[in-house]
Amino acid sequence: MAEGDIIIIGGGPAGMMAAIKAAETLGSGTRIRLYDKNERLGRKIYLTGRGRCNLTNSRPWNEFSEHIHPSAAFFESAFRSFSNEATVRFFESIGVPCVELQGKRIFPSSMRAADVAQALERRVEESGVEVLRGISVSPSDLLLKEAGALIIATGGKSYPATGSTGDGYAMAETLGHTVTRLFPSETALHPREYSSIFSGEDFASGAVEVKNAGLSLRVDKDIVQTEQGDFNFTGDGLESGIAYWISRKAVWAMLNGQKVEVTLDLKPALSHEKLAARIARDVCEAHGKPQMAKILRGLLPESLIDAFRRANPDLSFENLASRLKNWNFRIDGYKGYERAVVTAGGVCLKEIVPKTLASRIRKGLFFAGEVLDLDGDTGGYNLQIAISTGALAGVSAAKYIQRSRLCEE
Repeated sequence: MAEGDIIIIGGGPAGMMAAIKAAETLGSGTRIRLYDKNERLGRKIYLTGRGRCNLTNSRPWNEFSEHIHPSAAFFESAFRSFSNEATVRFFESIGVPCVELQGKRIFPSSMRAADVAQALERRVEESGVEVLRGISVSPSDLLLKEAGALIIATGGKSYPATGSTGDGYAMAETLGHTVTRLFPSETALHPREYSSIFSGEDFASGAVEVKNAGLSLRVDKDIVQTEQGDFNFTGDGLESGIAYWISRKAVWAMLNGQKVEVTLDLKPALSHEKLAARIARDVCEAHGKPQMAKILRGLLPESLIDAFRRANPDLSFENLASRLKNWNFRIDGYKGYERAVVTAGGVCLKEIVPKTLASRIRKGLFFAGEVLDLDGDTGGYNLQIAISTGALAGVSAAKYIQRSRLCEE
């Protein structure tokens, strides 16, 4: 690996932000090299937000922090140094106007992830950073690197087809760091006997959408998380939205041999009593003999009715309220890294200085992005983690170089 004042490994959002901010801090006369195994930078960006790229979330820190795992306290310094507001200003300054949608999610106005990736790549090149594409860096290469700063921003293991194959974890271990247990997060949860509830025909026109629902996650005998919002039933299970939010704890529990169950509340805005009263009224107002299908059409989206009835073969008007508020699923599996949005686990945060993202173990070493043991919920949080940590690592590495030069004079 060729020498440079700053070497960055990984051309995703974290690596590109690190390169941009390092170049801005140091100015001309500094050699910054960015290595990426792909020919095109930011390949994973093209897939984010279903191709629309959910850049960030506009929630203030006290709300934003609730969606960061496992340590929002560690991430706070990076967020404060380059916040969600700074992210919007930055992208608009490089020709990507932004718009806010439901859930305070920020997207490019064009709704094209490609615009984000290409604008970042242009900005890297305009900064004078030397980009070396299609080059894989091995862990042993890092041991040969001479004085300077090194930023590892190689991403995680999710979506390996984009080049995210977990290379950075081996690099970190080679350089003396600990990597915590890795597992897929923000991924589909697969219920037991799922195929007997949902048939292929149910997904003929795509996912079955569930709006304004409640999901409660039970591990062994305890409810450990409850969320309210939207999610989808897909051929792979419970997916997207709040299903992704509970997947982190669900996957971790399954890895540890615990029993995992999810309870779906299809009417979280109504108490059991109010829902039962509504059903009784609908039954009374029905002309002639009330039909279950007709009653259900007033309570559920059409696309969900058949599956709900298959899951509840003994459904009656007397137990309907209870079943609508307590549709239970025993979770027996999940999709792996090939479909997971993010990798949980990573380089141990205790071995990194949160205010600079510098290694506590090796001088001149910095980390950014998904390679860290740091992840967020779906909704713009993960990309903000990459952007904030990339920006902070880039500035910190540049300042490290500046201090080194002063010592040499």
